[in-house]
Amino acid sequence: MSSVAGGMAYFIPAAQTALEATGQVIHVTPSPSMLFSPTPSATSPASTVTGAFTVLLLGSDDDSKFSSDHVLTQSMILIRVIPSTKDVTMLSIPRDLYAHLSTGGYGKIDGAYSYGGPGAAIATVEQDFGVHIDDYIWVGLLGLVKLIDAIGGIDVVTSNPVIDDFYPADIYGGWPYDYERVAVLAGPQHLDGVHAMQYVRSRHGDLQSDFGRSQRQQQVLMAIRQKAKQMTPSDLPAMSAAIGGELKTSIGLPKVAQLLPLAASFDNPDQIRQIVLLPPYTHGNGPDGSISPNWGLILPLVHQYFP
Repeated sequence: MSSVAGGMAYFIPAAQTALEATGQVIHVTPSPSMLFSPTPSATSPASTVTGAFTVLLLGSDDDSKFSSDHVLTQSMILIRVIPSTKDVTMLSIPRDLYAHLSTGGYGKIDGAYSYGGPGAAIATVEQDFGVHIDDYIWVGLLGLVKLIDAIGGIDVVTSNPVIDDFYPADIYGGWPYDYERVAVLAGPQHLDGVHAMQYVRSRHGDLQSDFGRSQRQQQVLMAIRQKAKQMTPSDLPAMSAAIGGELKTSIGLPKVAQLLPLAASFDNPDQIRQIVLLPPYTHGNGPDGSISPNWGLILPLVHQYFP
């Protein structure tokens, strides 16, 4: 798990949450098909993960400004893993992408989760991008902070400084609508959880706008992957405890344990492909400040790596 494209590092802390969700059923709306079945017992014989699979990573602001059931997804990243060739593809979906929502109507794709939870987010991505998603992982703001702190921080080389005078002071401040000034300087940086969150979450001062943020998010996922490479199944309980309730997933603990030895073999960064839908795949000036997709270019690109 630990070295599969960074984002797969979320599998470790996700395990206990998934295990505790035994017996739950999530439906992909509007289809009545079941997203995942009751989690098998941790004592079940482990099988080897050999087939390719796709995971949707979701990240949300879940502070006190939002109802726990109605949060937007600030980050949506599709990850495709092919164990036989050790190839991994990460595709960032712009949060403001104007899309047909599975719950009905059109709007920014970050609203799908708010309207119908993970099932609606998955169904929206599946119908619009023409892909099949096997599992999902959702993490809240504090989940990212706690995860990175639990692995001892991450190391990144920032190509451009992040300076934001209007960063939301909504996690540890007393007023969730307040702002603060944050800065992550250019060059090699060791970031703890709070500063890593600031780096991936900041929306102001980046010449590439949300596209720049998508690139920063993938960079941090890769850094998490690097730090998590040394983890073993014995680390699962401590990691799960560190994350607490800040993570939801359809992946059970037995599957996480199966992924650990598989991921340890993913040691070639050249086989990790990172995709951000920059122009001409998208362009601005969409309805209500959204980003308009060029599906004629997006779909062939997506189907090349997500068959």
